[in-house]
Amino acid sequence: MSSAPSAAETDTQAAAVANTTGITTDSLSKTLTEKLEAKHVAIEDISGGCGQAFQALIVSPQFSNKNSLARHRLVNSALKTEIAAIHAWTPKCFTPEEWEKKQVQA
Repeated sequence: MSSAPSAAETDTQAAAVANTTGITTDSLSKTLTEKLEAKHVAIEDISGGCGQAFQALIVSPQFSNKNSLARHRLVNSALKTEIAAIHAWTPKCFTPEEWEKKQVQA
């Protein structure tokens, strides 16, 4: 019976995965800004540093007149290669007008 890996072993494995995928919050942000003409992008690595789970806030005029599903499909299409290499991806998509209203309410 094998024992569970130590925290150091799992941290090392997580760092190796992050290094091999090359996916970072900056690379995701850059791709979204370029492909979706995003006006605001905030990406957070929620994986504990291994680069396998991200949540994103994306503001793009390309989301206008699209429902939530269509917006997510647009984002997923823009990040097709990256999404295939990570474990979890959670985008929140807003038009510039929606984002501005949300900022005023906050």
